[in-house]
Amino acid sequence: MPSKELRILFVSDVVGRAGRRVLFQVLPSLRRDKGVQLCVANGENAAGGFGITVNIVGKLYSYGVDVITSGNHIWDKKEILDYIGKDERLLRPANYPSQTPGRGSGIYETEEGVRVGVLNLQGRVFLPSIDCPFRIASQVLKELRGETRVIIVDMHAEATSEKIAMGWYLDGMVSAVIGTHTHVQTADETILPKGTAYITDVGMCGAYDSVIGMDKSIVLSRFTTQIPHRFIPAKKDLRFSGLLLDVDVRTGEAKRVERIRINLEAE
Repeated sequence: MPSKELRILFVSDVVGRAGRRVLFQVLPSLRRDKGVQLCVANGENAAGGFGITVNIVGKLYSYGVDVITSGNHIWDKKEILDYIGKDERLLRPANYPSQTPGRGSGIYETEEGVRVGVLNLQGRVFLPSIDCPFRIASQVLKELRGETRVIIVDMHAEATSEKIAMGWYLDGMVSAVIGTHTHVQTADETILPKGTAYITDVGMCGAYDSVIGMDKSIVLSRFTTQIPHRFIPAKKDLRFSGLLLDVDVRTGEAKRVERIRINLEAE
């Protein structure tokens, strides 16, 4: 790969113990074999399917994750409230109120000295109505683009229309808009006309013998009886999902994009 290009891996939503096991088994060798220079992962479901703990943050870093993004479940483990403001590599959506603990974006330097911006946003369709992700994106990018042209956006949203709209809105302003939250990898990876890589949802790392990572019998019972049940992460059919990007470090334009799916139990 030419030295002017940077290889970035975005790891899909890590769900529970199964998702952490997937990262432990796959990520170190994948980074090495693919020549990954920066790895971003969404970790908001890493602790029992809901939230993330300080201990698990450390585990994800040890597996090879450089930056952790999140979404609406970031606050599910209360211990993270006191921690998130101390860890610049753990992001919460930038369009939460300004007084909310933590940060929604950051600039991170690779071993090769390339500066990469990461912006975490949360949609508002079928999710809590926080600040406008489009307006906040415009504000934050003014600062990030003053430091680097290589910028990755995690658009954590329920509605495909909102994610697609963000892709078009930011085309030419960022290197990639990567959708998270629904845990189902879409087959629409592309590079938009102005050079921004896009995918509606990057998928899930976890157990696929499930309903989006959760024990399917419990989910089915809830759908068929309408009685609330506590969801429990599933354990079988472990798979890794992610997106591999090659980005021009001078312009920030995406040059190649590749969906990755690895079935651990098929190897």
